[in-house]
Amino acid sequence: MDRNSVIGFVLLGALLIGYIFWNQKTTTEARLEKARQDSIANLNKPKDQQVRTDTASSPVPDSARLSTEYGSFAAAAIGAEQTQVLENELLRIVLTNKGGEPKTIELKEFKTSEGQPLFLQSGSFNRTGLKIPLNNNQELNTSDVFFTPGNIQEGGDGSKTVSYRLTTDQPGQYLEYVYTIKPGSYLVDFTINMVGLQNTLPKGNISLQWNSQANRQEHDMNQERLNNQVHYRFADKEHDYFTLQNRSQEKLERPLQWVSFKQQFFNITMLARKENFASAEINTKVPESGNIVGQNMTTLAIPYNGAAAYSFPMEVYYGPNHYKTLKAMDIELEKIIPLGTGIFAFVKYVNKWIIIPVFNFLGGLTSNYGLIILLLTIFIRLIIAPFTYQSYVSAAKMKVLKPELDELRAKHKDDQQAFGMEQMKLFRSAGVNPLGGCLPALLQLPILVAMYSFFPSSIELRQESFLWAKDLSTYDSIYNFGFTIPLYGDHISLFTILMTLTSLVLAFYNRGMTDQSNPVMKYMPYVFPVMLLGIFNSMAAALTYYYFLSNVISILLQWVIQTFIINHDKIHAKIQANKLKPAKTSKWGERLAEMQKRQQEMQKQQQKKK
Repeated sequence: MDRNSVIGFVLLGALLIGYIFWNQKTTTEARLEKARQDSIANLNKPKDQQVRTDTASSPVPDSARLSTEYGSFAAAAIGAEQTQVLENELLRIVLTNKGGEPKTIELKEFKTSEGQPLFLQSGSFNRTGLKIPLNNNQELNTSDVFFTPGNIQEGGDGSKTVSYRLTTDQPGQYLEYVYTIKPGSYLVDFTINMVGLQNTLPKGNISLQWNSQANRQEHDMNQERLNNQVHYRFADKEHDYFTLQNRSQEKLERPLQWVSFKQQFFNITMLARKENFASAEINTKVPESGNIVGQNMTTLAIPYNGAAAYSFPMEVYYGPNHYKTLKAMDIELEKIIPLGTGIFAFVKYVNKWIIIPVFNFLGGLTSNYGLIILLLTIFIRLIIAPFTYQSYVSAAKMKVLKPELDELRAKHKDDQQAFGMEQMKLFRSAGVNPLGGCLPALLQLPILVAMYSFFPSSIELRQESFLWAKDLSTYDSIYNFGFTIPLYGDHISLFTILMTLTSLVLAFYNRGMTDQSNPVMKYMPYVFPVMLLGIFNSMAAALTYYYFLSNVISILLQWVIQTFIINHDKIHAKIQANKLKPAKTSKWGERLAEMQKRQQEMQKQQQKKK
C-alpha cells in the first residue's frame, strides 16, 4: 500500500469518526430539546393531567392539600363545570367556569377541508389563565380552579357581556374576567380585574399563561406546518416572527403590543390595549401527530401596579388571515400574511399596491375565482404590454441577423473572444440591443414571486373550486400514487403539467433568441421547466393556473405580433440602413469593446509564449 492510499484511508477514517461524533451530538441535542418541550408541556397541562414525580409515603388530608396547593383560593378548587355561549354571526365561543376561560372557539363561516366545523380552539391543551404566586412557594394557575359565572348581559349596540369571578377566603377580594363580543366582529374584549388583591399579589409582573394548539384544518399538512408561526409586535412597532418548525423558544424582554399564533389561514392574537405586555416567553412544540400542526405555550407578563382596583384590558382576535380585515385593526396585524419575505421582501409592495387592490376589485364583479385569476392575468399582461412588444421586436431583429451571426460563428469557430467582438460590432451597426428581450422577463419575475406569496396565503381562494381543482389554495391532484416519488411528490397536479408543457412550447418558440451553438443556452430553456415541475407540483392550484394562463397569453401574443404586426422585410431594410450610418457607441459599449480588445491581446500574447 503506497503513501497516498494510507493518507486516503486516514482521511476517510477521520471523516467517519467526525460524522459519528456529530450525529451523536445532534441526537443528544434533539433528545434534550424534546425533553425540555415535554417538560414545559407537562407543566402547562391541567393539574389533574400532570405527570407526578413526588412519592409521598402517606396521603395528605384533603383540606391540608387544598390549602397547600391553592392557598386562599382553596374554596374554588372543587366544583362542577358549567358552560355558557357567547356568539355573533361569525363566532361561537363556549365559556367554562373551570378557569373562567374559553373552552371552544368555532368560526361559523368556515369548515375544515373535510367539511367539519372549524374550531380554532378545542381540547384540554388550550388554556388561558393567570399564574398567581402563593405564600407557600407554590403557584396557582387559575385554569385549574372554578370561577363563579355571571349572567350574559346584552348591550344596546347588540354586544353580549359575561363575567367570571374568582373569590378568596377574604371578603371583598376577587379576580374577575370579563368577556364582550360585538356583532359582526372577530374581536373579543377580554378584561382582567383584580380587586382587593394588593396584599395577596406581589406588585410587579403577573404571568398570563396562554396555551394554544393548532389542529389540522387543511388538505396539505406540510403547507400548514410551513405556515404555522408565532408573530409579535413590540411597543416600538417593530415586528418579528418565527416558524415552529425552525425554532421552539423565544424570550422577549421588551414591552409588546401583541402576540399572534398564526396558522395557514387563521390566527389567534392576544392584544394589549391600554398598557403593553411587559415581556413574553414563548415555547412551542411540533408533536409527532398527523392531526396536530403545532402547539404554542406563551407566558405574557402583565404589569400589576399593586393598586386595590386594577384592570388590564385586552382584545383577542379569533379569525381569518384576511388582509383587509386585519389592516382595518390599524395595528399592522396584516404583517402576519406572507406577501413577500427574505431577498424578495420588496414584492410585498407589488402585492399591497397592485395585486390585492385589483384582486379585490375583480372579486366585487364576480364570485368565480377562476375567472378572477384570468382577468388578473390579463391585467398584468396589459401593464407590461409595451415592454413585451419591444421584446418581440428585438426577437425579430435577432432572427433577421441570425444568418450573419452564423457566418461570424463559422469564421471565428473556437475563438469566442473574436466572435464576441464582431458580434458586438454587428449589433451596434444594426442598432440592435441584445438585451432588449430581457426586460419583460425581469418585470415578470417580481410579479411571479408576488403571486407565489399571495395565492397560497389568500383566504379568499380557500376551498374555492374551479374546473377539476377542488381548492385553489392547494394543489389540484387528479391522481394520487399512494407512494412518494423523490423530487416530485405523491400526486399529479394537472395545472402544473399544463404549465410545464406551455413553458416548453414557449421555449421552442423562442429558440431563435438563444445561442444555439452553446449547449447550455440551447437546452436550458427546455430543462428549466422540467426542473420546476417537481417544485410546483405541490403549489397552490391558483399559482400554477396563473402561470399556465400567462404562458398561453405569451404564446398567442407572440404568434399574432410576429405574424400580423411585425414586418420582417421592413426590419431587415432598416437594419441594413443602420449599418450605413456612423455607429453610435455608448460609453458602456466603448468600455466593453476596449475590455474585449485587451482580453484578446492578452490571449494572443499567452499563445505566443506557448
